[in-house]
Amino acid sequence: MTKIFDEAAYLQRRAANEAKLIEAGVYGPEMEHDACGVGFVAARDGKPNRAVVESAIEALQAIWHRGAVDADGMTGDGAGIHIEIPRDFFIEHIARTGHDDDGGRLAVGMVFLPRTDLAAQERCRCIVEQEILAVGHSIYGWRQVPVDIKALGTKAIATRPEIEQIMFSMPVEMDATEAERQLYVVRRRIEKAVMKHMISDFYLCSLSSRSIIYKGMFLAEQVTAFFPDLLDPRFISSFAIYHQRYSTNTMPTWKLAQPFRVLAHNGEINTIRGNQNWMSCHEDRMESAVFGDHIDDLKPVVAGGSSDSAALDAVFELLVHGGRQLPMVKTMMIPEAIDVGSDHPRAKLYAYCNSVMEPWDGPAAIAAYAGDWVVAGLDRNGLRPLRYVVTHDGLIIAGSETGMVVVPDTKIAERGRLGPGQMIGINLAEGRLYKDGELKDALTKKCDWNSWIGRAKQMDALLANSTGKTSQPLSKTEARRRQMMAGWTMEDMELVLQPMAQTGKEAIGSMGDDTPLAVLSNRYRGLHHFFRQNFSQVTNPPIDSLRERHVMTLRTRLGNLGNILDEAPEQCDHLVLNSPVLTVPEWDALCRYVGDKAAEIDCSFENDGSDTAFTDAIERIRAEAEEAVRSGCEHVMLTDRHVSETRIPIPMILATGAVHSHLVRQQLRTFTSVNVASGECLDVHHFAVLIGVGATTVNAYVAEAAIAERHERGLLVGMELRDAVANFAKAVEEGLLKIMSKMGISVIASYRGGYNFEALGLSRSLVADFFPPMSSRISGLGLKGIATRVIDMHNKAYANDDVHLPVGGFFRYRKSGERHAFDGQMIHAMQHACDSGSFESWKKYSSLVNGQGPVNLRDLMEFKPADAPVEIDRVESITNIRKRLVSPGISLGALSPEAHETLSIAMNRIGAKSDSGEGGEDPARFKLRENGDNPSSAIKQIASGRFGVTAEYLNNCEEIEIKVAQGAKPGEGGQLPGIKVDSLIARLRHSTPGVTLISPPPHHDIYSIEDLAQLIYDLKQINPDAKVCVKLVASTGIGTIAAGVAKAKADSILVSGHGGGTGASPQSSIKYAGLPWEMGLSEVHQVLSMNDLRNKVVLRTDGGLKTGRDVVMAAMLGADEYGIGTSSLIAMGCIMVRQCHSNTCPVGVCTQRDDLRAKFEGTPEKVVQLFTHLAEEVREILAGLGFTSLQQVIGRTDLLTQVSRGDEALDDLDLNPILVRADGEDELTSSRGGPRTEVPDTLDAQMVVDAKLALENGSKMQLSYNVENTQRAIG
Repeated sequence: MTKIFDEAAYLQRRAANEAKLIEAGVYGPEMEHDACGVGFVAARDGKPNRAVVESAIEALQAIWHRGAVDADGMTGDGAGIHIEIPRDFFIEHIARTGHDDDGGRLAVGMVFLPRTDLAAQERCRCIVEQEILAVGHSIYGWRQVPVDIKALGTKAIATRPEIEQIMFSMPVEMDATEAERQLYVVRRRIEKAVMKHMISDFYLCSLSSRSIIYKGMFLAEQVTAFFPDLLDPRFISSFAIYHQRYSTNTMPTWKLAQPFRVLAHNGEINTIRGNQNWMSCHEDRMESAVFGDHIDDLKPVVAGGSSDSAALDAVFELLVHGGRQLPMVKTMMIPEAIDVGSDHPRAKLYAYCNSVMEPWDGPAAIAAYAGDWVVAGLDRNGLRPLRYVVTHDGLIIAGSETGMVVVPDTKIAERGRLGPGQMIGINLAEGRLYKDGELKDALTKKCDWNSWIGRAKQMDALLANSTGKTSQPLSKTEARRRQMMAGWTMEDMELVLQPMAQTGKEAIGSMGDDTPLAVLSNRYRGLHHFFRQNFSQVTNPPIDSLRERHVMTLRTRLGNLGNILDEAPEQCDHLVLNSPVLTVPEWDALCRYVGDKAAEIDCSFENDGSDTAFTDAIERIRAEAEEAVRSGCEHVMLTDRHVSETRIPIPMILATGAVHSHLVRQQLRTFTSVNVASGECLDVHHFAVLIGVGATTVNAYVAEAAIAERHERGLLVGMELRDAVANFAKAVEEGLLKIMSKMGISVIASYRGGYNFEALGLSRSLVADFFPPMSSRISGLGLKGIATRVIDMHNKAYANDDVHLPVGGFFRYRKSGERHAFDGQMIHAMQHACDSGSFESWKKYSSLVNGQGPVNLRDLMEFKPADAPVEIDRVESITNIRKRLVSPGISLGALSPEAHETLSIAMNRIGAKSDSGEGGEDPARFKLRENGDNPSSAIKQIASGRFGVTAEYLNNCEEIEIKVAQGAKPGEGGQLPGIKVDSLIARLRHSTPGVTLISPPPHHDIYSIEDLAQLIYDLKQINPDAKVCVKLVASTGIGTIAAGVAKAKADSILVSGHGGGTGASPQSSIKYAGLPWEMGLSEVHQVLSMNDLRNKVVLRTDGGLKTGRDVVMAAMLGADEYGIGTSSLIAMGCIMVRQCHSNTCPVGVCTQRDDLRAKFEGTPEKVVQLFTHLAEEVREILAGLGFTSLQQVIGRTDLLTQVSRGDEALDDLDLNPILVRADGEDELTSSRGGPRTEVPDTLDAQMVVDAKLALENGSKMQLSYNVENTQRAIG
């Protein structure tokens, strides 16, 4: 029986779920991601014709595969077309209103109105009419746009707006540019008036005297079916911009369909947070003769809740109507990667652009129309495709693919494609096509950019040669006290500072992070520990900071920023540095140079015993900064150098965030730089957080004092002190580039003030005050708690005359140091349980884990029984439970061959799956052993380096896993040191022994969500039986990404937590990137459930699961399968010495050295026993809770509750966002063991059928086929 779609019930459930998840911070419009097909068709002579519109419709329908379909099978993510207003068509409809065409300039508004609220509809019409009449125009009337809802899916129907057009007349003598500018202001006034009435479903697609936009939530091939207007032969245009959207957006949103008013965008702006923050700062300085008194009507330029594409369009629109030509706006906002300090002819043009505003950085292919220009262009990295064709009959066709419009070869005059940062443009008034070089040459000659940029002061040489007053060096004792106050340990000195000073690189570590989250630790952790780095995955690629260094820059401008609507030499009056990292001599030189234009602010306070001393000091700092800037200060210098026995340091991240956010709110931030001299700052992550929350430059003076002391003690052998300090600065700079690259950000100016982190364990009110709009879903420590901790550390630092740093234990376990989930006692207990097979021994181990104090978020949760306990005999078998357990991807290379094979054999014995990891597998293992053992991994991983990936490899598995990211180092590629690349590893990876193998951070065939869909499609062609899994890492917004992955036809989604292991990774990545799997898994489950996609995929999670309790909790948070990685290694003998990257594993688990491999004592039996114990413990827990299977508790977050640990800081945490439960349409049914999600048939399949006889007989055959761009993979 066909199920009838209940529109009212759907809307009610959708609204409730959306409100629930937004309140919990699990979903928000800013978390949406999209990628698409985009392009334009234009008449070279600039004359309107029907062929342009028809060709654009053909192109749009040819890129259907670049869009996505919702769970209802018909609702698209959005498509649309932007064309000139067809005057003849509208003249007829004006007559139907009872009016005659008055011969004026025809203008049309395409309006989305609330469909079900008739009062709101009428209110919106009144507002539109009032604002149009207010500027003196004559309204002809409204037209209801004919639509065919049979072309829509059920969800698109339920959310569709009422679509109407308002037609009106403007004076014919009004200049076209001025008319468009006036209508831009009118539209913004309308939008603000509607917002005042709190009407949410109103949207003006276009309001113009030149063009009109038809768009909606349908698939590309449905555009003319839904809008029959477009089939009218009177719809003629000189240009047409088209767009097909593939969005991870889980809420159908008609207004986010594209094109927008100026552009259509395929890509993702990685710097969107920073760009929006800085745009709000720039608004305060905006002045324009052309806008005059209406400038305030345009603020905020970017509306709240805008997607990145909508925000990009809004700023494009402002700059175009502000007087700049479209090619110049593209050059400013999406510039080419040219070193602005070089002798390149365009370098000064780009230097000027960088002086005006921060680049909007990230993958971007745009097609845009404004004024007389139609432009197509790419981002600096060229991370989206854009090709074009010029025909002999005067059509120019540009878009995401070639062949979108079928043009016979005989009619093609030219083919081309755009490279990184390039653009093409058609000037419709001139009837001329301009290539990239012509456009930029014209812009280069427009002004004397060289003399303009000459006004900027290049500071690096000036600082290097400056002499004069210097900072007072710290005594050894005072330096040690400040290190103590910052929470430094001897381990930090040895494992963080020493490698940076000695080699100019970050330290490498291994085996992941098993220490408590900062908020759960009973040790002091600096504030930077509460900031988790964001990173790119799937919807946009990280950048390779090694191989793509030429497109990245740390170039930093200081001082007073100008008016972005101006174009004048004065905009270049500022200071320029090549890096934001300043040594002590450079800091001193900068202070001397800026002199009276700077204000130093003391970031310490005297503890007078009052409860408000700390907060009073922060308010003092804010007030002093504001007063200084209002008095003409151009450089705020924040310092904690004035710390003493009576003065306590304020964490400089807090001080920086306080000043930056306050100056933004007071509309003063663009008048000054904010420079930080920090005694706490040591590692790369700390620098990144300071810059990310607003610092312009950073000086780590205590770190330099520590380097000087180590040099004096002879610990930096053969080095001059200045070289060691330079190495430290170099390591920080390279680390900053790597952290930026994880987000796909190329330019430090766009990273600064972008808050590209999630706060983990800081109170929401604190974050909202100091670090808006950063996410802090689980709340936590507030100002009072921070004050208590810094006062305590200050007291310890001055408690004795002789100061000694603690040994540490954050990176490696030490008895007197930080807790580790796997300490010696735990390891011994687990290995005894696996060796002996005793479940009682396992329960003792499990008790040790559960009783050690909170390490993970799940340690603050307990089960809530739903019913009376059941007999354990009624619970599903150990055999069934074990099949849900997985040995996660660990490569042959990271592991020894013996360990890698042992895992595979063990998992195959119990009917579970092991994962090969990246790097391939010996084909000899694809055959059964004589004893029946199967040493082949059931899951074969494909990673960015494609090491070891062959057709044979991919056809010997049940599942193919695409590793997009890794828990221990998201945003980075795999790394295998050369000392571990022996002859076997080199043969399997098709490399050379002894050569270090580093996978690039991105898959170079996955730059977008539709690229991932293509790879899934390809893999399902090469192995017709295998399912495909996509591995993601827990992060802010992972739910919307997972929705896109589900739409891409993945069968499984793996959500890895930050605590997963690794064979080699920078320590800052291991410790500070990614989120706990509890947060990522819950978000993915809830968002997929809300969107009715949950039953289409299997959810898997890993990242530090150790016990049956962990497994059951993972099930309740939404997982179907559970990865047990580190514990598997321990069962085989691993003792966690964390030397995996050095090839010196003493027990033969993670080494390729023959002598150490001989010490390997792992067996399949031990691994099987581990998984048996886990399954047995799961059975006991389920029985105690009153359930008979794991399936019954999957997604049941109502069975979990947060518990108090008797600690105020822990009780301040709010785990409700993890425990929120969104209702899906149906009950959750497992797709485990079911058929894979199939992709459409291919031409390849047809070729095999047609060639069947020849293939069977071994004979030759010649076949011929027409290949179209809709056939996604051939051969």
